[in-house]
Parts: sequence; structure tokens; C-alpha cells
Amino acid sequence: MPDERGNALTVFVAVSVVGLLAVCGLVVDGGAQARLGRQAELVAAQAARAAVDNTATNRVAGVRTDAAAAIAAARQVLAGHPELSSQVRLVGDAVQVSTSGQVETVFLSLIGIPTLAAHGSATADLIPDR
Repeated sequence: MPDERGNALTVFVAVSVVGLLAVCGLVVDGGAQARLGRQAELVAAQAARAAVDNTATNRVAGVRTDAAAAIAAARQVLAGHPELSSQVRLVGDAVQVSTSGQVETVFLSLIGIPTLAAHGSATADLIPDR
């Protein structure tokens, strides 16, 4: 009767290695996704703030704000971050900025997950509170 301990050990090692790779993937690749998500959120907030700052003088003076100039200011900020795709919309009296990006995986690519996505968004009102 052949010794079956060697086969059991081989299965244990194989399962352990797969588990270890999955944990490494969650830590390393999940951390990269979290970092990209934070960047996407910060860039969206920065672009929305730029839109509001662009219209601040008009709002203080009581003059109607130039929505096109506000959107252009937001897009100028977003142009400095080509790694993120973005969208700027005017909804009512608010500028909505959405950003998204993808990060390539290191460990999760070994199990068929080549990229992870992250998103960010921010909204800024172009009119003063009443």
C-alpha cells in the first residue's frame, strides 16, 4: 500500500498557496483600488470646488453666475489628471463632477481579475444659500 501522506500534503500546500495568493491580492490590489478611489474622490471634489470658486465673485455681487465658465474651470482641474475619466454636468444650479479609473492588479490577475475600478463624485451649488 503506497504512502498517502505525501498526496495529502501536496493538496494542503496547493490549497494554502491559492489562499495565500488570494489574501495577498486583497491586501495589495485592494489597497491600490482604495488609493485610486480616494484620488478619484479628491479630484472630483477639487474640480467641483474650482467651479464654485470661479463663480464666487458673481455670486457675492448678486450677478447671475456663468455656468459655462464654472464647467470650464472644473474641466481644467480634471485635465490635470489624465489617469481618470471624468464627467462634468450642470444639474439645476449645481455642478456635478464624476470621476472613475482603473488600476491593474498584481496578484488578482493570477486568478483572472486584470483590473479593479474606482469611482468618485462631488456636487457643488452655484447659488448662495438662501
